[in-house]
Amino acid sequence: MDIETDEPNLPRAKPAFDQDPHRVRELSERNLEMAIGRSVRSFRRAQGMTVADLAGVTGLSIGMLSKIENGITSPSLTTLQILSHAFSTPVTSFFRGFEERREVQHVKAGDHIEIERRGTRAGHQYHLLGHIGSNDSGVLVEPYLITLTTESDVFPAFQHDGIELLYMLEGEVEYRHGDQLFHLKPGDSLFFDADAQHGPEVLVKLPARYLSVISYKQA
Repeated sequence: MDIETDEPNLPRAKPAFDQDPHRVRELSERNLEMAIGRSVRSFRRAQGMTVADLAGVTGLSIGMLSKIENGITSPSLTTLQILSHAFSTPVTSFFRGFEERREVQHVKAGDHIEIERRGTRAGHQYHLLGHIGSNDSGVLVEPYLITLTTESDVFPAFQHDGIELLYMLEGEVEYRHGDQLFHLKPGDSLFFDADAQHGPEVLVKLPARYLSVISYKQA
């Protein structure tokens, strides 16, 4: 009697992520207490202090400081004055995060900036789609629209810091990452560690256009 040994096709387990991209922050996370707490934590870490160190300097309890940093309690003006002395910073500096304007950029079609990057020497057209400099996230992101034409050369040897995402819009290319080669068509994406050598090795169908989003730590 034949015995079936093939395992059934089981559905792939969905990856678990720490952050829900569609999450809406509760009102309590937008309030003044949270802004003050983030500022206190930022000043403390900038000075290389633990919560216990700060408690020793200010005379405030570890529990109270933890509540302040987590936005659970509203510190009095006296407490803020004590903290300002400990950090050698004005009391008003604790409120900057609450008033801080979050950057956003809208780039209209045709208004993106053509820039000089290493790839431009190989005939790759780089259009920067936006730029936000130093920010609280600690991450910098460079979004580009890259166009390859009959005047473009292959160059599978790019190498730089960070993580990169490619999303193919038009045309086809054979794209190398390390010792692997990927045939990218419209709708395909490639997400990789940019420290390995990478780049288009074969221009299969031109013109080719793809989005390139590079992210890396702030200096």
